[in-house]
Amino acid sequence: MLTKEKFQAYIMLMRLHRPIPILLILYPTLTALVLASHGLPKLEYIIIFTAGVVLMRTVGCIVNDIADIDFDKHVARTSTRPLTSGKLTVKNAVYLCLALTLIAFACVLLLNIFTIALSFVALLLAVLYPFCKRFFAIPQLVLGLAFNFGIIMAFSAIENQIPLEAWIFYIATICWTVAYDTVYALADREYDLQIGIKSSAVTFGDKVFGYIFAFDFLALLFLVVMGVYCDFNALYYMGICISGVFFIRNFYVYKKLGIANCIKAFSDNHWVGLILLVIIFLQF
Repeated sequence: MLTKEKFQAYIMLMRLHRPIPILLILYPTLTALVLASHGLPKLEYIIIFTAGVVLMRTVGCIVNDIADIDFDKHVARTSTRPLTSGKLTVKNAVYLCLALTLIAFACVLLLNIFTIALSFVALLLAVLYPFCKRFFAIPQLVLGLAFNFGIIMAFSAIENQIPLEAWIFYIATICWTVAYDTVYALADREYDLQIGIKSSAVTFGDKVFGYIFAFDFLALLFLVVMGVYCDFNALYYMGICISGVFFIRNFYVYKKLGIANCIKAFSDNHWVGLILLVIIFLQF
């Protein structure tokens, strides 16, 4: 029987109580739909890709919690997660994960063959990331590939190809993701060092702030390249400048360290995604 307590545990397992990461994935995906459509996308694409983002983000969270069940109990921020605390079993999580994956795949089946094929790559990246933390020095790079793969699928769905601007935008968002998720990883860096989990915050060491700034700069640089390639107007570059000011302002938040400051700095990045969506929409 599904009690209120168990229902709330499922909500927490799927991270539906924390929507910011959904926005961090959704805004670039919607922006890619606008780029590929040269304006307002068809409603069916908006619905399919929005549903896909929410579903696959929850799948990624569930796989992450299954993979990290033995690690999360050692970290204050994650020790109360449903699997770690025993509110849900791994069996519960696996069944939910499979159900959500099937629903997401049903959504993809409404798109073309090319996009259906790419959905398997998206699933692989979503499942791969949690395990990268065991052997890859910068797992945030894999997260960037996974978080932003909706950009590639958006172009494949609408244009049935992946043009150069899609790849430029994809690289820009990967750099951005490495930056903001390194900020997120700073919140757990001490625990990660103790239990042997790898992250960019650990790998970058004392130079972590410089690396975050460098990846933010690279993100802006690739966005400028995309703007030149697509012949965007001055309004676009104004938005890029505003994003740059945000990155500078954000630096003074996460440099203070502490869980609260790092989580806030991470979360506030969704405003950059919204800015990009708006300024690119206004190009058409």
